[in-house]
Amino acid sequence: MVFLGPKAQGQNCGGLVQGPNGTIESPGFPHGYPNYANCTWIIITGERNRIQLSFHTFALEEDFDILSVYDGQLQQGNLKVRLSGFQLPSSIVSTGSILTLWFTTDFAVSAQGFKALYEGNLWPRFPTCSQHYEENSCKLVLPSHTCGNPGEILKGVLHGTRFNIGDKIRYSCLSGYILEGHAILTCIVSPGNGASWDFPAPFCRAEGACGGTLRGTSSTISSPHFPSEYENSADCTWTILAEPGDTIALVFTDFQLEEGYDFLEISGTEAPSI
Repeated sequence: MVFLGPKAQGQNCGGLVQGPNGTIESPGFPHGYPNYANCTWIIITGERNRIQLSFHTFALEEDFDILSVYDGQLQQGNLKVRLSGFQLPSSIVSTGSILTLWFTTDFAVSAQGFKALYEGNLWPRFPTCSQHYEENSCKLVLPSHTCGNPGEILKGVLHGTRFNIGDKIRYSCLSGYILEGHAILTCIVSPGNGASWDFPAPFCRAEGACGGTLRGTSSTISSPHFPSEYENSADCTWTILAEPGDTIALVFTDFQLEEGYDFLEISGTEAPSI
């Protein structure tokens, strides 16, 4: 995948988020977030509710762009997890009615960003305790039953309207496009008593595409007929154009070529001055 770092650094983001459910996206999603981002979202539900946060998409420059999740207000003692990289995180469940997300990025290189779905439910505080219990000895178990809607994909169709544990959905592509990734996703129980889709959402690419000029803030490049084998004597050239001052990040999700005989060459140049 190719992500072009936006020049805009003052893009609005963060804020107070209220309501029983909703969606939080990094600024510019899905076309890449800006450098020097500093965003804080505070999710607040009903007084006795808990919050489940499930990730639909997650792609951040590893170790440099960070999403920190706090169980409560933005205080060091409430830090629950720091997330970075390209692995889809497991669902996160709060112990109270407030969950805070803090997103920061550095001065260079961006990726697609993240999309998270939250849901607030009125869950019992001590569901595993017997009728006669001491509160401090009871284990807090917060059941999670839904993965949330994973969303549509560009040039694709989503089949299925149920997103609870055990449910399956299927993706297909419009005519002239080929599905990349897993067509069928299953909502499963994830570590920490949460729920998440077993694979990231796939994407659709043009059939038989080889080479070309790419513009915009993000795009995908695949060898011809990927994930099937490419043909012999292939000769493809892709040119990626960014705005002056932008940076380009090239992230490989799969790579397998005949060693010593098949090559992918990458070179970068400044645009010629006019």
